Amino acid sequence: MSEKKLQASISSIALQRLKDAVGDKGFIDAPADMERYLLEERGLYRGAAKAVLRPASTEEVAAIVTICAQTKTPIFPQGGNTGLAGGAVPWEDGKGIVLSTARMNRVRNVDPIDYSITVEAGVILADVQKAADAVDRLFPLSLGAEGTCQIGGNISTNAGGIAVLRYGNTRALVLGLEVVLPDGRVWQGLRALRKDNTGYDLKQLFIGAEGTLGIVTAATLRLFPKPKEIETAFLALSRVEDVMELFSRARMASGDQLTAFELISRFGVDMATHHIPGVTDPLAEKFPWYVLLEMSSSEAQSGIKETLEQFLGEAMEAGLVKDGTIAASQQQARGFWRIREGLVEAQKYEGGSIKHDISVPVSRVAEFILAANKAVSDRLPGIRPNAFGHVGDGNIHYNVHSPVGADAGVFVKRWEEFARLVHDIAMGMNGSISAEHGIGRLKRDDLARYKPAIELELMHRIKNAFDPDGIMNPGKVLLP
Repeated sequence: MSEKKLQASISSIALQRLKDAVGDKGFIDAPADMERYLLEERGLYRGAAKAVLRPASTEEVAAIVTICAQTKTPIFPQGGNTGLAGGAVPWEDGKGIVLSTARMNRVRNVDPIDYSITVEAGVILADVQKAADAVDRLFPLSLGAEGTCQIGGNISTNAGGIAVLRYGNTRALVLGLEVVLPDGRVWQGLRALRKDNTGYDLKQLFIGAEGTLGIVTAATLRLFPKPKEIETAFLALSRVEDVMELFSRARMASGDQLTAFELISRFGVDMATHHIPGVTDPLAEKFPWYVLLEMSSSEAQSGIKETLEQFLGEAMEAGLVKDGTIAASQQQARGFWRIREGLVEAQKYEGGSIKHDISVPVSRVAEFILAANKAVSDRLPGIRPNAFGHVGDGNIHYNVHSPVGADAGVFVKRWEEFARLVHDIAMGMNGSISAEHGIGRLKRDDLARYKPAIELELMHRIKNAFDPDGIMNPGKVLLP
């Protein structure tokens, strides 16, 4: 038998072994059924695979990984496939398999006294929130894709979201993990301990690793007291330079009860109100910048509304806030948040869009926005910057839209050019090229460009130690 035929035969045998490991319900190889697992969220990449495996248990994941390790078959782990860096879809060569955790969707345990919850990797983020709410607790991770993204993917990308300011990102919410290693063994690290000073904190290696070191199959997560009072305000500013002074005052005034602090530009409001049904501008007069602010307390009758009112009055007297309104109902508060959520969706209808997810020190947010706006406008007159996001933690989603009437396809082809421009400014301020979206495939060249050599060396050493055959999400995060 020729080498080519031998390889084909081995591949066929391996696929049958994989199918036997998960059964008919867990095995997909029909092209039409595989399609949704092969396409990246924004349509930037479309991969190929021999099959999609959908295990229903950690044991089945371990069986799949063992077979793939023996046959050197690449594995592309995938949760809800809502990532924005191309990390969850396979490469175009079709040599590997996609491992979807969608069927691993059990809540294993909720302990309200311990303020912890243990869930499998495929549990939808919104369902984790609901399980916590059912026992009068809060799981604070919240982001736009929470109705479809899975907690395993959130962990693997170290997701951020709107509540990082108060509760930290995903890394701060994980107490323990269960992980299938690249050789098929299972590391059982599902501990609910807040203090465990017994050497290296192994779980942190898998958080944010984007499936390149192992497959997260379950997690024990931190819960918090459920807020009893939430107050939301929509504030107008005349200058972006005032935004971080306002943030500092809000933190001081609230005694660290500030839950969210989101920056929105006038362009963002215009996009949302124009393109998304039901989105309205809360203020009669138009201003260049806005802040969506939320304070919350786990105490009933905490006085937080009075705190917010006093803070707003003092900020207006100081000239930082030009106008503003405090939500009088939950419905009105949801309307404020709909602006923030709607502007993300509305970008699809505003021509070509090149997106960046950067972070800088909190004190330099306004400086970055002004510098980036000037740089991109000098490079392409008429370009439309859209800076928004969780600036209370230094994270700016800095997106730029094509000039009105310009060819969207031609503009998007300049992605690398504008990314370099924006990233150079962020890195010049001791910032980061990825605040919460991860590296995946989209930013791996940028990571190699901007990371110090010693950091890249250490990352490669870790990768080689865990996955010497390079079968776990190969080619993602790190260049080969």
